[in-house]
Amino acid sequence: MDYSKFFVDRTGAVSPPLTLWPSVIIPKEAIDAEIERLSALPRPADGRRRSLIVHPNSTEPGLGLAPGIRVSLDVLLPGESTAPIRHNSSQVNFCIRGSGTANVAGKRFAFDRHDVWNTPSMDAYVVENTTGERQVRLTYSNAALLEKMNVHIVDENPPAASLEPAPAATHSDEKHDQNPFGTFELADGAYLMPYEKLVNPDVVPSKSLFWKWAAIKEHLDKLEALGQKYRGRRLYLLFNPATGHTNGTTHNFFATMCLRPANIVDRPHRHTAAAINYYFEGSGYSIVEGTRFDWKAGDLMLSAPGWGIHNHASNNAPVYELTIQDSPLNIAMGSLLWQENLAQPFAVLGAEDGFATNRETVGV
Repeated sequence: MDYSKFFVDRTGAVSPPLTLWPSVIIPKEAIDAEIERLSALPRPADGRRRSLIVHPNSTEPGLGLAPGIRVSLDVLLPGESTAPIRHNSSQVNFCIRGSGTANVAGKRFAFDRHDVWNTPSMDAYVVENTTGERQVRLTYSNAALLEKMNVHIVDENPPAASLEPAPAATHSDEKHDQNPFGTFELADGAYLMPYEKLVNPDVVPSKSLFWKWAAIKEHLDKLEALGQKYRGRRLYLLFNPATGHTNGTTHNFFATMCLRPANIVDRPHRHTAAAINYYFEGSGYSIVEGTRFDWKAGDLMLSAPGWGIHNHASNNAPVYELTIQDSPLNIAMGSLLWQENLAQPFAVLGAEDGFATNRETVGV
């Protein structure tokens, strides 16, 4: 047998340069046209009228708008609902038109335009449109990454009980099922963990959470008072405590709502996480790797390819945007390099001290 086919010689090889996916804008007009096309289709058996929004550089398996981020456009007509489904990918869901209701693992809530919620891995869910208006959502998922790994597991027939509220917990707060075979230190912080603990790790429940846009906006608008001298971005992370120090909305992504007051220009910066912006009010431009991109309300943009130098600016009216970024995944991998100021060194966020703003000096 020829074993040489298992080996690729890289002796003395120089690491290849990064080939960044270029930024792209999917304009509102293209999104509106696709909404009309989907709306005209007969209702599919699963109720999911869906189009993937795909970067020209993306290839199968794992089509996405960024290498690890899938974005889909989802449409429900009045009176329609989706069939139950669950999968080991997680989602951030964002309503951009209309309203409706969702049932995620028995948690039911009504949502309106610009509301956000997450769908954890293997939580069964159904989305309904009980209104007389068309419902349109953007769904951000790590399915693209899992498909690249060949481990995206989809269950299109989840048990009916998976959509019912979970029974109240009956166990105490004391640690249960304590493992008698302990994890122990060898030396200098290096430990050994037995198999019994490996296959029964500590449980950190991840639940579907809901962020109401009206409530977010109330807090976000107060950040306008930071003024032109503020050296940071006026945003709030939609934080899921289950993600811990990785600062996520899901374990892969963070979602932030950002306000850009009129005529604000950000400093150029970069990070290894990719970022996708949906602008839902106002207009402006971005400079990404030296190229200018003009955008407006209703546009969707791959606004920052991983490690691409970029900055954003608003025109003469405030901008509101949702940003999805795969920073939590990068923090978990120890790979989130962030350079807040191009004149200063980068930091490995989550593994060493990061950056500070001047918020204390501007008095807000």
